[in-house]
Amino acid sequence: MFNSYNTQINSTMKKIILLIASIVIGATAFAQQPNCCKVAAASNSGMSVFSSDAAFRKAHKSPKAYTLVDAKGAMIQFDAADGKKANAYMIKASSSSNKYVFLIHEWWGLNDYIKKDADKLYADLGGKVNIMALDLYDGKVTSNRDSAAAYMGAANAARIISILNGAFTFAGTKAEIISMGWCFGGGWALQSSILAGDKSKGTVMYYGMTEKDPAKLTSLKGDVLGIFGTKDKWINPEMVETFKKDLTAAHKNYTFRIFDADHAFANPSNPQYNKAYTKEAWGMSVAFIKKAFLL
Repeated sequence: MFNSYNTQINSTMKKIILLIASIVIGATAFAQQPNCCKVAAASNSGMSVFSSDAAFRKAHKSPKAYTLVDAKGAMIQFDAADGKKANAYMIKASSSSNKYVFLIHEWWGLNDYIKKDADKLYADLGGKVNIMALDLYDGKVTSNRDSAAAYMGAANAARIISILNGAFTFAGTKAEIISMGWCFGGGWALQSSILAGDKSKGTVMYYGMTEKDPAKLTSLKGDVLGIFGTKDKWINPEMVETFKKDLTAAHKNYTFRIFDADHAFANPSNPQYNKAYTKEAWGMSVAFIKKAFLL
């Protein structure tokens, strides 16, 4: 009987030891992960937290059908950091350049509206900058807001960061990168700039999710241009004010333009679209990029 009891104790102790060992190994593995993987865990929520918000879905009217004509660029594939292929709409600079703008799409995916913006930005920058409109959805595009919500909610941060890291590699070791995006893409534009390290020359984020961890902002290089709206119920004025304070505390330079507008006011398909504000915000974005790139 004593031997049986002793055997049970030994078996229990072995289980406890194995459990402790697995916890220690897991913690050590996380600590040894590159920063990009740690950011993935922290950034997984992003705009995805609004994917189940019915009011957020209703605030996004499905975009009208649009097909880009006379495209200046073309779709390309490049190697993501996870070994899989990734997609982008690419417009190469008219002459060899290490300057890149990464455009990051809204929750609809990489549609022709984003490609149109890529073409316009390329022209407004005089063809002197490479434009890569990155596809963070791996080919999924929709004009249905429920599908868009599902895509955004299912967006895998680890995969997205692999795409971003692959794009950094594609751009090259001497690349200078500005990340720019709207809504879902606005939040990821900020994360892209944090991940890019010394390659980052700035961030343009339109009503995107701010970084909640002030410590991560210390890794941010380049200035920030933030475009927000006073009537935005999601990326609201309180969130923007906190972001201001955190950027100030991290000794980062930023310019915020807070329009008397609602979320997604710069999207022509949105009921809250404001043409005048959109034109002003776009002009600020182009001027910001020119200054950062010394164009």
